[in-house]
Amino acid sequence: MEITVNFKNIKSSDNLRDYVEKKLNRVDKLFDKPTEARVVFSKEKDIRIVEINLISSKLNIHVKETGGNMRPTIDLAVEKLKNQLKKFREKIYNHRTQRKPREEVVENEIVEE
Repeated sequence: MEITVNFKNIKSSDNLRDYVEKKLNRVDKLFDKPTEARVVFSKEKDIRIVEINLISSKLNIHVKETGGNMRPTIDLAVEKLKNQLKKFREKIYNHRTQRKPREEVVENEIVEE
C-alpha cells in the first residue's frame, strides 16, 4: 500500500507518520489489489482532525474523524475504515453467492391437431 501523509496547521511528526502507517498496513490485508492511502492531519483550535482517503481500482473510501488527541482519533478513523471495508466485502460476497444459475432456454413446440 502506498501511503501519503500530509499535515495542515500542525507540525509534522515522524511518530504520527509511523503510527498511521503501522495501522494502515494492518488494513492492507483486507485488500486483494494494491491501493493508495492519503492521510491528512489537521488542527483547528483545540480540535484534531484525521482524514483518510483510500483509493483502489473498484473502491474509494473517505473517512473523517475529530477528537482531542491524535492517536485515539487515528484509532477511531482506522476502525471506521475497517468497518466500511468489511461492509464492502460482504456486499460483494453476497452478490456473488446470490446469483441464480442460468436457465436453459426452452423452445416452445407447436403441437398440430
